[in-house]
Amino acid sequence: MVGLGAMPGYGIQSMLKEGHKHLSGLDEAVLKNIEACRELSAITRTSLGPNGMNKMVINHLDKLFITNDAATIVNELEVQHPAAKLLVLAARAQQAEIGDGANLTISFAGELLEKAEELIRMGLHPSEIIIGYNKAIIKVLEVLEDLVEKGSENMDVRNKEEVVLRMKSAVASKQFGQEDVLCSLVADACMQVCPKNPANFNVDNVRVAKLVGGGLHNSSVVRGMVLKNDAVGSIKKVEKAKVAVFAGGVDTAATETKGTVLIHSAEQLENYAKTEEAKVEELIKAVADSGAKVIVSGAAVGDMALHFCERYKLMVLKISSKFELRRFCRTTGAIALLKLSQPNADELGYADSVSVEEIGGARVTVVRNEEGGNSVATVLLRGSTDSILDDLERAVDDGVNTYKSMCRDSRIIPGAAATEIELAKRLKEFSLKETGLDQYAISKFAESFELVPRTLSENAGLGAMEIISSLYAEHAGGNARVGIDLEEGACKDVSITKIWDLYVTKSFALKYAADAVCTVLRVDQIIMAKPAGGPRPPQQGAMDED
Repeated sequence: MVGLGAMPGYGIQSMLKEGHKHLSGLDEAVLKNIEACRELSAITRTSLGPNGMNKMVINHLDKLFITNDAATIVNELEVQHPAAKLLVLAARAQQAEIGDGANLTISFAGELLEKAEELIRMGLHPSEIIIGYNKAIIKVLEVLEDLVEKGSENMDVRNKEEVVLRMKSAVASKQFGQEDVLCSLVADACMQVCPKNPANFNVDNVRVAKLVGGGLHNSSVVRGMVLKNDAVGSIKKVEKAKVAVFAGGVDTAATETKGTVLIHSAEQLENYAKTEEAKVEELIKAVADSGAKVIVSGAAVGDMALHFCERYKLMVLKISSKFELRRFCRTTGAIALLKLSQPNADELGYADSVSVEEIGGARVTVVRNEEGGNSVATVLLRGSTDSILDDLERAVDDGVNTYKSMCRDSRIIPGAAATEIELAKRLKEFSLKETGLDQYAISKFAESFELVPRTLSENAGLGAMEIISSLYAEHAGGNARVGIDLEEGACKDVSITKIWDLYVTKSFALKYAADAVCTVLRVDQIIMAKPAGGPRPPQQGAMDED
């Protein structure tokens, strides 16, 4: 007798495989998606701003991260919910495009969705909310253009004062209190490697070397590279040296075919060993004759080859990573040769000095190139623990990315939540001119901007409502530059506190957040064909064989 379970279901059950999931309607799909996104933004929200709290994240490899950098947090969380993943993708896009503002993207998107939920419960359809949000973001980008500081579009990217002014808020949001030291280091490193056309600035040319011990005040910028390993052999310092780079290693080359050598006497054996020795000596002598004082190997360094390098007073470095080897070639201007042979004059690189130094108990090789033409600078960071150094590195990365952004577009807008309050004020005025139902959505979009001053105040332990109301009062009086001074807990003009944000960072973050929100609101059904990790159905071929 056939059981009821074997009968096909009705509707969508009869169409999809067994074990599928189907969620539809406002309660099951839209509001559940909004809830998941809200949960994600609640995690990152408390890390917003200079007083943001740190999160302790342990990833699937048991690696510990202690940071307030939203991009790192969401990357290591491995978010599974499909709607929350959209917010993660928006944050990644912001990080890839600008390198800063990922937290604003997620937090603002979460706030917009929270306001959208209120509108849905009031009876608005998601389509009307989407139309309102789209009108709002277009208006926001128009207002942002108006708020740009006059004259900031013309900037000398080699003027340290102007660079630090634009970089300060990005670095302070990661390392509050240490931004002056860090900004100075990052600005020096970036200006050293900035090409003639600043738009071609490459982030990869500013490296970070982390050495445990000391403190941030011991950090410095090296014009060149810092390799975290010792030199091979006894020669530890060379000055004004030509450099030969061999990617395939410094050793006798093994033949591609296997051969057998018959040796009949001890004399023949001795001669065989001598020929090998003479061949290696010939190769090393040829390199020394070309004028090179330093040999860099991308693979193993043979004992015999090392012996002759010592005889000819050649310093030997070993760099295992091919990426590091490429950077070394960029620093010195050398061309990596595949096998050990005499290099031409144009294949040799140059370094002012290559020396092994002991920093905080670790032996490192410092390759300096003070003359012009070098294209790599290294920020040497010192700190008490690995996790502190990792967080300092993230702050440096944010600073370098901000420099890249300002090379392309140096316009600045008021920071310290001044821009957000002005946007909220202007958007509310705009919503009153609209006649359709989307005016409610535009009004809620305007309210969402209060998230930034509210979160900054709460994270600093200040009264959020008082701060927001006094900000509105100042802005109503026509002063669009008034923001929050978190140290004094009062409202101040940002031109006094010198807190400016880059226009591109803010505009991209708000645009990505609005796009992600509209994508989430457009979803009205979730269909999972089969639960992940469920039993796989038998293949047709396997069934036939049985």
